[in-house]
Amino acid sequence: MTAATGVGSMPGEDIDEAMRIVAGELPEFLHLPELPARGAGASMTGRGVAIIGELGFDLQPAGWRLTGAAGADQLRARSLLDRDLDALEIHALGYEGPLKLQVIGPWTLAATVERPRGDRLLADFGARRELAQALAEGVAAQVAVVAKRVPGASIVLQLDEPALPAVLAGRVPTASGFHRHRSVDLPLADEALRWVLDAAREAGATTLVHCCADEPPIALFRGAGADGVSVDLARLSAGALDALGEVLDSGGSAHLGVVPAVPTGAPPSERAAIETVRRTCDMLGFDPGELSDRLVLTPACGLAGASPSYAREALRVVRTAARSLVE
Repeated sequence: MTAATGVGSMPGEDIDEAMRIVAGELPEFLHLPELPARGAGASMTGRGVAIIGELGFDLQPAGWRLTGAAGADQLRARSLLDRDLDALEIHALGYEGPLKLQVIGPWTLAATVERPRGDRLLADFGARRELAQALAEGVAAQVAVVAKRVPGASIVLQLDEPALPAVLAGRVPTASGFHRHRSVDLPLADEALRWVLDAAREAGATTLVHCCADEPPIALFRGAGADGVSVDLARLSAGALDALGEVLDSGGSAHLGVVPAVPTGAPPSERAAIETVRRTCDMLGFDPGELSDRLVLTPACGLAGASPSYAREALRVVRTAARSLVE
């Protein structure tokens, strides 16, 4: 049977309520939600900063900055993560099945945090290598912690890389806004991704990379060792769609975003989600029934920008669409 899960973020500030929604609507494939409405420490970047133990960060007006020691805001981010893990442990008591964790990828993190003297850490070759290696160690530790808290779960580690297309194309602006950081070559991009993916796998997780930007570099993700990819089907070009087909043809998994992450005027539609998946499979030359163990339906992206009622409905729709897909 085709599965369904969330992408990551949820609306609101109450982790217990978010976990109740996830456990109620996605009982067969849980994920640990992020609640960025609680502030920078709970954002995608804040969650990444929280799991990195070797490097210190503090929060500046322009965002997170690398420092010599952990600042109060990094400690708060870690406290929020611990609270989230407590809620996960309670709501996943006795759970057996896949459990997905989301962590910011090394390139989106490098394009987001600043060096001690300002500007994006992306500009510093040595610093971004150190960041990626520290992230790999943090990811391995996080997988181990969650496996201990929820012993019946099969951990899935999702790297979020929404900024990677811009990093590869040299479109990340400098601090002044007048220039752009140099593009990163594919071998270097592959290396940093591989460090983190390998660390997660060695800790016992299966892996995927999520990118809901235009032109996600699917071939790069798979080549770096990801077991699967997570994409917004509505944003895939013909080339990206072909790369998705190659992932499935080689035995990889695909998390397919089929429900808008925010309201578009009409309510989320199970029928539309099913038709989107069937049409995509037909274009790629696959029978959805043949892929039922490797397809996972999701919203198009995180649901932090939606209302709680819409988020609940979006998760319900992807679950019912997944169950109905091969009937």
